[in-house]
Amino acid sequence: MTNKTLSFDKSNIKIVLLEGIHPGAETFFRNDGYENIFTASKSLSDDELKSALNNARFLGIRSRTKVTQQLLDYAPKLSAIGCFCIGTNQVNLNETQIRGIPVFNAPFANTRSVAELVLGEMILLLRGIPGKNAAAHRGEWLKTAENSFEARGKVLGIVGYGHIGTQIGILAENLGLKVQYYDIENKLALGNAQPASSYEQLLATSDVVSFHVPETEQTKNMMNQAAFQQLKPGAILINASRGTVVDIEQLALALQNKKVSGAAIDVFPVEPKSNQETFTSPLREHDNVILTPHIGGSTKEAQANIGLEVSEKLIKYSNNGSTLSAVNFPEASLPSHAGKHRICHIHRNEPGILARITEVFSLNNVNISGQYLQTKGEVGYVVTDIDQTSSTKVLEAIKQIPGTIRTRILY
Repeated sequence: MTNKTLSFDKSNIKIVLLEGIHPGAETFFRNDGYENIFTASKSLSDDELKSALNNARFLGIRSRTKVTQQLLDYAPKLSAIGCFCIGTNQVNLNETQIRGIPVFNAPFANTRSVAELVLGEMILLLRGIPGKNAAAHRGEWLKTAENSFEARGKVLGIVGYGHIGTQIGILAENLGLKVQYYDIENKLALGNAQPASSYEQLLATSDVVSFHVPETEQTKNMMNQAAFQQLKPGAILINASRGTVVDIEQLALALQNKKVSGAAIDVFPVEPKSNQETFTSPLREHDNVILTPHIGGSTKEAQANIGLEVSEKLIKYSNNGSTLSAVNFPEASLPSHAGKHRICHIHRNEPGILARITEVFSLNNVNISGQYLQTKGEVGYVVTDIDQTSSTKVLEAIKQIPGTIRTRILY
């Protein structure tokens, strides 16, 4: 039965959830009345993805699915995208913005999971456990204290002092480490952490260097040949951020010549598309390297939290029009609109649009009970609450305003 209080029958709104998103997300949608949900436990081929997106309104992905301009051409009805992870670099944010498609993610939900993995790997590497473990599996007995150190008193250098970096710093201090960090922005130090004067100074003075930066042109190959030359001899390197940050060939060379005493790598420039594909890397031959398959945030707790957080944002946008925390879209935290019609107008960010919208209401003798405007980049977002009269006529008039990208009405 159609719910007359909503713009669309929720059972007809198609939602696509890919890459094994936590089942709590699907449950959350269904509990809110959404029934047309397509799920897949892995990323899809191009043809499969195009087919799945036919008539889809909402798309949920993790890190493997790439949302390109070409893919968006096959999904003209797509209203919003949820990245059920921290990053959004797998989505063409500029293209989604100009098409009026907000993109949501969960930037903090797996922070603790990544922090715990990094700290665990750091302790194991300081003790030389990966090499001793590998040797024991071959029948070798390496009982020695050589190259085995306590974490207490060592210097941890954190590159990228954001939500993960700051949490790692606090936890590391509790283990007795001295924490320094480098970030391109001025960041307030937590605990006893100290900012390094430069990236080069951090590399030269840290016993352990851990990367927690986004994928940008500036971070690509941050750890390159020159950076390895500046690194403190015998330091440990950890990367649980983005695969393009560390030059893997240079890391393999630094391990070979013992410039680096150990490493832990969770992300890679090129990763297998499925668990059935073989993982190849020059790092596989080094016993003193911990290799993990992009699982920094892959704990039951983190995935459950991400599933709920992102699905809640998508549902709120669908039901209410709120776009709070969208990464590519004007952010609007909207009140409920009981007893009113809510008209959501997405348009090119040009002068005079709001005046034209208001003029439409005035010419049609429609009373405005609330109006909200936000802009970001090339896009503007006007949300107007009106009395429950003449909404269809007004909607059609607003759609004709030059610069309109898309418009919808919420009953």
